[in-house]
Amino acid sequence: MSRSTTSRTAAGKGVPFLSSPLLAVKLPVWRSRLVLFLMFAAFVALIARALWLQGMTTDFLQKQGASRYARTLELPATRGRITDRNGQVLASSVPVKAVWAIPDDVLEAPKEKIRALAGLLEMSEAELRKKLDSDRQFVYLKRQVEQETAAKIVALGIDGIETRKEYKRFYPEGDAMAHVVGFTNVEDVGQEGIELASEKSLAGKTGSRRVIKDRLGRIVEDIESIREPHDGKDMTLSIDSKIQYIAFTHLKEAVEKHHAKAGAAVVLDVKTGEVLALVNLPSYNPNDRSVLTGAQLRNRVMTDTFEPGSIMKPFTVALALETGRVTPETPFQTAPGVMMIGPSVIHDAHKESVLTVAQVIQKSSNIGTAKMALQMRPQEMWEMFTSLGFGQPPKLGFPGAVAGRLRNYKTWKPIEQATMSFGHGVSVSLIQIARAYTIFARNGDLIPLSFQKLDAPPVGHRVISEKVATELRNMMETVTQPGGTATQARIAGYRVAGKTGTAHKVEGGKYVRKYVGDFVGFAPVSNPRVIVAVMIDEPTVGGYYGGVVAAPVFAAITANVLRSMNVPPDSSVTSIIPETSVQESM
Repeated sequence: MSRSTTSRTAAGKGVPFLSSPLLAVKLPVWRSRLVLFLMFAAFVALIARALWLQGMTTDFLQKQGASRYARTLELPATRGRITDRNGQVLASSVPVKAVWAIPDDVLEAPKEKIRALAGLLEMSEAELRKKLDSDRQFVYLKRQVEQETAAKIVALGIDGIETRKEYKRFYPEGDAMAHVVGFTNVEDVGQEGIELASEKSLAGKTGSRRVIKDRLGRIVEDIESIREPHDGKDMTLSIDSKIQYIAFTHLKEAVEKHHAKAGAAVVLDVKTGEVLALVNLPSYNPNDRSVLTGAQLRNRVMTDTFEPGSIMKPFTVALALETGRVTPETPFQTAPGVMMIGPSVIHDAHKESVLTVAQVIQKSSNIGTAKMALQMRPQEMWEMFTSLGFGQPPKLGFPGAVAGRLRNYKTWKPIEQATMSFGHGVSVSLIQIARAYTIFARNGDLIPLSFQKLDAPPVGHRVISEKVATELRNMMETVTQPGGTATQARIAGYRVAGKTGTAHKVEGGKYVRKYVGDFVGFAPVSNPRVIVAVMIDEPTVGGYYGGVVAAPVFAAITANVLRSMNVPPDSSVTSIIPETSVQESM
């Protein structure tokens, strides 16, 4: 019987089609229901996830997506220029490039291109591959690359190599101006000198903008500017580059001549308190700091302190005159050249007999100065020294300026009061002592110093009377004349006044046979225009007294400075016959 006949027969007998044994369901009903429920739950979960992603976490997802292609670029600001008082550029910013890489992309470049890239970056191929062997997506290969070199690198066409605009500081005056201007680091941040002291003003503010980049780091769309860059402010210093070069040249000659460890000099404008020059040796080239040492970095004018020796004597004498205890003609017995104060002894370099106060300055007598000092109360001397700025950091806004050492008068013993009167047991910096001498050049008035060019002279305060200042000027002029300790400080055509100083150095709390020779003076005496202070540290050849090693440097610097400033002569002496100076007491 055929299949169709059988089906019809079954239907004809009234048997339901689904009741056929062949179609009977043998699985439990609950399993199909479970599958249906799971499928429904999965759809519900997908709907909930979609709602969560598109509704609750939209901002987060958009940020994550933007991080894959959007970038915020920093727009560097140009650092302000530094110029001298006459507009001569001392520091400026030169555009250069930073070369950076996406390591994974660069490593796929041909070997010959990698080799060429290493050569342009001035590094070995091994060094370059070491830099590229990084799991970071961004790595600097070299900063401050010259534009010409950067263009050659770009021309190699290496995927993953990019350049970024930045600036490099250039210092036209080199080592002559190094300790004034200082320098910046690779990030263009000031590290020394004016660059550090005026960082906020010079640096300006960087800007930024948002862009879209592709996988190779190329900008494909500029989205928006977030912040415009603001360039740093230019700065005009009080420094005169011509005077700076004069001071640097003559100081260098002296340091080399006397085989000295170091030297320093500073030139001040008497009328305004502006610093016209500040030089130190050893120095360095701020454009090439590959071999820079700590000794070269030290700004000795500001950071080094030393016992000033006899250059402190005029302040002690000025106080004695101001308080009416002595006059310029008051005599002091200094024979036999030795003075006992308790168990301690004070010596004079030359045995004299009776010296007037004026001669005490001219001959630089320790004994005469000590006898004047012991007539005064310790507090009076301490107040005088403090009013001049000793024992306090100079308010110059210059990094590293030190306070020096001046102990409180309550702890002074008689021998200490005596030795402090002629510059022992107290320490100062060269900038401090140079500023203090303005009271003699300005008729008793002390003014603040400035490293920036001023539009008007600052207001000072009186320390001594005009009469006493005039008397001290006349006394200090005799120091440079025959019979004085600094005849080598004289200048043809100008009257000069000043004071020599020589002191043992202190190492490990003890005096050693090493010396500092110094001289501080001003000219012309009739109408002082400049103060010049010179310090020679550890001279070993040709003497060590201040009148021998420092006074000639003062004369050379001051003569050239006065002529460059067109200061009229005030002396009829047109030639100087070299004479041997009297050695000052230490």
